Amino acid sequence: MTTTDHAANPDAATNSSGGRAQIGVTGLAVMGSNIARNFARNGYTVAVHNRSSAKTDALIADHGSEGDFVRTETVAEFVAALEKPRRALIMVKAGDATDQVIEELAEVMEPGDIIIDGGNALYTDTIRREAALRERGLHFVGSGISGGEEGALNGPSIMPGGSVESYKSLGPLLESISAKVDGTPCCAHIGPDGAGHFVKMVHNGIEYADMQLIGEAYNLLRDALGMEAGAIADVFAEWNKGELESYLIEITSEVLRQRDAKTGEPLVDVIVDAAEQKGTGRWTVKAALDLGVPVTGIAEAVFARALSGSRAQRRAASDLVSGELAAKPTDVEQFTEDIRQALYASKIVAYAQGFDQIRGGSDEYNWDVSPGDLATIWRGGCIIAARFLGRIKDAYENNPELNTLIVEPYFKDAIENAIDSWRRVVITATSLGIPVPAFTSSLSYYDGLRAKRLPAALTQGQRDYFGAHTYERIDEDGKFHTLWSGDRSEIRA
Repeated sequence: MTTTDHAANPDAATNSSGGRAQIGVTGLAVMGSNIARNFARNGYTVAVHNRSSAKTDALIADHGSEGDFVRTETVAEFVAALEKPRRALIMVKAGDATDQVIEELAEVMEPGDIIIDGGNALYTDTIRREAALRERGLHFVGSGISGGEEGALNGPSIMPGGSVESYKSLGPLLESISAKVDGTPCCAHIGPDGAGHFVKMVHNGIEYADMQLIGEAYNLLRDALGMEAGAIADVFAEWNKGELESYLIEITSEVLRQRDAKTGEPLVDVIVDAAEQKGTGRWTVKAALDLGVPVTGIAEAVFARALSGSRAQRRAASDLVSGELAAKPTDVEQFTEDIRQALYASKIVAYAQGFDQIRGGSDEYNWDVSPGDLATIWRGGCIIAARFLGRIKDAYENNPELNTLIVEPYFKDAIENAIDSWRRVVITATSLGIPVPAFTSSLSYYDGLRAKRLPAALTQGQRDYFGAHTYERIDEDGKFHTLWSGDRSEIRA
């Protein structure tokens, strides 16, 4: 290990192409610090910078033995420490702070240099930033990074956007530090400008839905079957051996097994039941609304978190009548299996909706995103890593134009096998007064897709009545309008 104090000696460790660091990381909170360590562990010389040098010093003091770091204090020193084309990764809070750091870097960089934003930025901000920096001759890469603190250190799933040219320079570094599944890096070039951050946003939306579905399964095992946390942990551990195998199922079991040191009770029973959110789930739903893509399971998960945090309203409503409730299931084994099947079917719907939204965004912005690539890079390192992503990868490789995952043979069969259990779970939960908004919404979405006729025909008739919005006929091409305030004859619009 060598650590160069570039601030104390700006001319140290330079070569004919500029500085000697292959990559730089600015913003050394836990995520930034861990990803800098990941680069260093993989043999790269890493320039490190933070607005407060105390964090830079702490990183080098605690982890300097892991690789070759170049310590810098100012943005100018940080950029000078990088070899050309310079590659600078920003790991700061999304929003104004990101714009400020980008501008500081851009002022001292040269044409051809690359600025990478590894935070959870709103994709429209990334589109704006990429266009502005391109005008200045700089490359801007909005890159989603999933896997949390552990992934950042040991191998995340990485979703970089930006130009093809920038990926030629940056891609090999990102692929080397990413998670690997069967030797394949969990990193791929997603598409131009905001594609990487858009895909990461939807990834997080799927994560919201997945977590909500797991929460509803836990709630049913607890309230419908009366299981204690330890027993529920055993159920999830068993489920993780089969088709539900995933990172989230795995950690669910771990969380449920944890005992509170103060009370001795299961930790989950002493945690306040109000789930927070940082905003990416809301962004996903808003973007889906703009694109006209139904992501009902994701939306219900976002609203469920909002409801959990509505503490004043919940306290005020805690004594409201439940109505007559049914008896709890007596066949524990059968209902547990029903919950497992409902969870798997609803999970398929969540991923199907997410991939539909990605396709909608790709079409809207001409990104040409490959769904198969996403399924490949999400198999390891990220929060939604799951066994069945391999099935999704295969589905899109076999049919790149697949309309929806739900009609692909494997997933179609899986839902057909689960459908009776799925319905029993929703019916039973409703009869017991147990809220299952994501299970219910997912089932309704599935029923909506397979329905031969939807009540939208009536909706369109109403729209034509009050606003002359016209309608189409099932037996003739074109648009039509009924003269509702006249003789009610039909005219071609």
